[in-house]
Amino acid sequence: MIYFAYPGDLDTPTGGYHYDRRLIGELRGMGVSVETISLPDCTCMPDQHALARVQQLFAAIPDQAVVVIDGLAFGVLDQLAMAEAKRLRLVALCHHPLALETGLDAQTRQALLVSERRALSCACATVVTSEHTRQILMDQYDVPIDSITVALPGTDQVSFARCKGNPIRLLTVASLTPRKAHDILIDALEPLISLPWQARFVGGKDFDPDWAASLEERVNTLGLSQRIEFAGKVADTGLEYQQADVFVLPSRFEGYGMVFAEALAAGLPVIAARSGAVPDVVPETAGMMVSPNDTRQLSEALMQIISNEPLRRRLQGGARKAAATLPAWSDTAAIVAGKLDEINH
Repeated sequence: MIYFAYPGDLDTPTGGYHYDRRLIGELRGMGVSVETISLPDCTCMPDQHALARVQQLFAAIPDQAVVVIDGLAFGVLDQLAMAEAKRLRLVALCHHPLALETGLDAQTRQALLVSERRALSCACATVVTSEHTRQILMDQYDVPIDSITVALPGTDQVSFARCKGNPIRLLTVASLTPRKAHDILIDALEPLISLPWQARFVGGKDFDPDWAASLEERVNTLGLSQRIEFAGKVADTGLEYQQADVFVLPSRFEGYGMVFAEALAAGLPVIAARSGAVPDVVPETAGMMVSPNDTRQLSEALMQIISNEPLRRRLQGGARKAAATLPAWSDTAAIVAGKLDEINH
């Protein structure tokens, strides 16, 4: 039996929770018994009530059990980790370090850095979703290399998008949070109002409602409300990729960036910021990389891909070739299952 703990609702529409859902499903499909544990919301400096509930849930787990804990929770549960490290075999699942979230003040960032470093020191193993994150944990969190396992997110094989939109359809899939840099994208699109394009922003507003509202206000102020659509959460993001011509997301940081892999799987050219693990996911033959937070570079890249059809077709071909190299979810689960089996024995 493996216990898998995560904060809140497993159906939360983010890449991290999608990874957790698919991993749990694949492990069960391989015959691994997985019991899920929904922890109270404890993703950033949990209060005493939340901590007491977490302690209660962990106290019910039998001695020597293997417990995988999503990093959104584990990074702030350092006191619990220290208390339970000898009784339980703790496995951290780190999508990306909490301290690297955009918009944190210096005090909060430092507190998260200290907390997560302490929690990770109590884990008998750490699973990360990219080589980039592994390097960060080694360099900044003192996690030994031999205790880190890289299990890249899987990607489902899908049909290639036709990419024949007129006007060009730009797609962004990401929750409306500062780290995803929708503000930079909006500002980059404003000078291109004379070019033929429509943009669709798919992603929930719940994580930072004030930020989401400011983005919509920005679009209205710039006179782009007829060109940029805020679609909110959608039931089927697969359909969104199929109806798009270009995927664009200038995130300020990504621990991996599953939406970029999903865009490649659909054969979409990609425009992204050269940040975090994104350059490892998107090859130069399939996309255009710009500097993070550089509105001018992003605007120039967008202008090129909108107005230059041969360039767009070339990158589309590169994306289709890259799609064949993406790992499947069964590959992800096999790597994690191997590490869990090793811990169990």
